[in-house]
Amino acid sequence: MTDTAHTTPGDDTAERFRRLIEIGISLSAERDHDRLMETILLEAKDMCNADGGTLYLRTEDDCLKFEIMRTDSLNLAKGGTTGEAIPFPPVRIYDAETGKANHKNIASHAALTGESVNIPDAYVAEEFDFSGPKKFDEGTGYRSKSFLTVPLKNHEGDVIGVLQLLNAQDRETGEVIPFASEIQPFVEALASQAAVALDNERLLSAQRTLLDSFIRLIASAIDAKSPYTGGHCQRVPELTRMLAEAACRSADTPFADFDLTAAEWYELHIASWLHDCGKVTTPEYVVDKATKLETLYDRIHEIRTRFELVKRDAVIGYLKALLDGGDAETLRRDLEEKLAELDDDFAFIAECNIGSEAMAPAKEERVKRIAEITWARTLDDRLGVGPAERLRKDRSPTPTLPVEETLLSDKGEHIIHRDTTTIDAGHDAGGFKLVVPEHEYNLGEIYNLCISKGTLTEEERFKINDHIVQTIVMLERLPFPKHLQRVPEFACGHHEKMDGTGYPRGLRTEDMSIPARIMAIADIFEALTATDRPYKKAKKLSESVRIMHAMKENQHIDGDLFELFLASGIYKEYAEKFLEPAQIDDVAVEQYVDP
Repeated sequence: MTDTAHTTPGDDTAERFRRLIEIGISLSAERDHDRLMETILLEAKDMCNADGGTLYLRTEDDCLKFEIMRTDSLNLAKGGTTGEAIPFPPVRIYDAETGKANHKNIASHAALTGESVNIPDAYVAEEFDFSGPKKFDEGTGYRSKSFLTVPLKNHEGDVIGVLQLLNAQDRETGEVIPFASEIQPFVEALASQAAVALDNERLLSAQRTLLDSFIRLIASAIDAKSPYTGGHCQRVPELTRMLAEAACRSADTPFADFDLTAAEWYELHIASWLHDCGKVTTPEYVVDKATKLETLYDRIHEIRTRFELVKRDAVIGYLKALLDGGDAETLRRDLEEKLAELDDDFAFIAECNIGSEAMAPAKEERVKRIAEITWARTLDDRLGVGPAERLRKDRSPTPTLPVEETLLSDKGEHIIHRDTTTIDAGHDAGGFKLVVPEHEYNLGEIYNLCISKGTLTEEERFKINDHIVQTIVMLERLPFPKHLQRVPEFACGHHEKMDGTGYPRGLRTEDMSIPARIMAIADIFEALTATDRPYKKAKKLSESVRIMHAMKENQHIDGDLFELFLASGIYKEYAEKFLEPAQIDDVAVEQYVDP
């Protein structure tokens, strides 16, 4: 080989080393897979002044997949950033039928041996099968002559791909010449850098895929934990993305300067999927509590049984009075009145248990009056109970049986004391403004039946609200890299209000980023329109928008984002994707958007 592709005076060894360093820096900085492959091939072509080249990547099933092809003289560019599919099947490293190593193909041979192959002229070479390039030449009029095929080996020495360069050209005459032996080590060095860059890119991609999968696993587990919130952790990220895209597109104040880089989009993606991760600490029966007396089961059944005992005692008393010679007519009338009264009292208690109406003071007084009805217990209630319940019962002296008990009661054993170790120091140091109740839970029957609104006690409501504190504590403990450091801020502001009355930190508009405020709207709208919560009826689109408009007027949500949510049509786009057809009605957007 008397001619080489690199004979110009400035293309000396020192220049090649300098260029290798520049290429290495460029490859290490590139994070886009297609651009990375393109850079590898183009830089190798330029180094050898090659007319064409192909980059193969090794697949898990031991094939060499065409990733990118370039042939300048044919104006051929496929794969990579072009978006053009490469129509050739992968090259098998091993025969599919016999399992034998494929040494006839030059690319698979390089992958098998880990050694470079330099072919001056494919048409006279006999050790490899060049029928593919020759067939390509027949169809295009091209002349595939010199080949330099270099394996891409990672830091462990594994071949992860093959770089193949085609038709080196004299820089002055353009004549096709063999690849010079002195340039081959530089191409191999570039291939080594490329392999490390590709391996790093694959590793980062695998780590990202693993992180995404783990995050989705957590979200799915939270949704699966309660059938009443199923899908919430998956729908909120979708709505967050839609509204964030609308904000990025908007040219109006205050979104004209708002935009997200690829890294920031990923940061928001992670935050939206983790926004409720603290719910793993919330007991299911609290999240799912459908009645006031419900814990792991609905204790209304216990109270019904007590009513049955009291009614049975009334019948027994009536029969005893008859035997003692009492007036039958008077006794029967008294019994019927007593039984009717007990039936009415139980129906009232059962209605209170549902929690659908506010408890007026008169209703609370009636609950307490009914509670004073007594019944006789003859069996030891400390037999057959678990250790925790036994400890609670042992706070009081064991009564002598039989014992007279009230129909409803608030006993000392109903109080579950708070373990101070469960309240993280973050409640003080984290700037949280949630008021911590004295007790962990209060299972008192009168106490629960007299809940003024809904089915949750103060303690249970704190436990539910505390999920956001636990989310913050969990996320702030994670060693997020620099490009994900705002995940806790994005994820943990969806219960804050713009006027500072939200929780857990009482933040105001100016304290929250636009992504955090977007997530607050997404979380609320999803909750209002969710169809998979049996304890509440899913609201129609117009009603949900009306409620959110009132929240905007009260400065509970960001007004500009709410108007963008409506004006952009995101509310309707989301509805058509996730709501039931019966929920989707007309929304008079003009009523809620300032002209």
